[in-house]
Amino acid sequence: MADIKPQIYKDERPAEYFDRFHARARKGVGWTYPLVRALVTLPTLLLYRTRAIGVKNVPKSGALILAPNHFSQMDHFFTGLYLRRQIRFMAKSQMFGTPVLTYIYSHGGVFPVRRGHHDEEAFKTAFTILERGEMLLMYAEGGRSRTGELGEVKPGIGRIALESGAPVVPVAIHGSASVRRWKRLRFPKVTVQFGEPLHFPTEEDPSRERQLEVAERIFAPVREMYAGLTRNGR
Repeated sequence: MADIKPQIYKDERPAEYFDRFHARARKGVGWTYPLVRALVTLPTLLLYRTRAIGVKNVPKSGALILAPNHFSQMDHFFTGLYLRRQIRFMAKSQMFGTPVLTYIYSHGGVFPVRRGHHDEEAFKTAFTILERGEMLLMYAEGGRSRTGELGEVKPGIGRIALESGAPVVPVAIHGSASVRRWKRLRFPKVTVQFGEPLHFPTEEDPSRERQLEVAERIFAPVREMYAGLTRNGR
């Protein structure tokens, strides 16, 4: 994992810079989502031989939170490959800046979370998406694991699950830790396993301890499924 560039943990740009991206995200998904999906699907299937397990556990409609582990920038593509529904997801704010990519992100279902700050706008956008009955992907670890092992959870996903009342589907992505080796023409097999939906009673303004407790409960099945895939393969 040594070839991963160091992360920038704080985005110094003002919060107002990202207002337009949140406004766009709250309107829905643009035409770039189906286009990018069409372009990425075949290479993802052929190169990474991606296979999905438990797709039937993902509800076909209604507000839903997907909670996968996170090793690679390809993880959202792996997660959505076998799902008919469109995925909306929160991404680190540093991804927004380059004109072409920023346009693709903002019209393709992505919205920023301002790194290094308490970004309430990101939560407002997440709640808006769920109120519209859409599907939100949020990484329980907050960012990519740099060690090749599953990381520690952050409270954010617990807060969204509790305040929205939306069901949560834990997702284990196995194999994506080696995706960066494509430059050496080494393409790992990737397996995505969807667990059974978890339901939590709606709570208003849960404490940080309660958010972490729920985040751990969400990630526990991810750890279990990931360990099973490591032990037994597909």
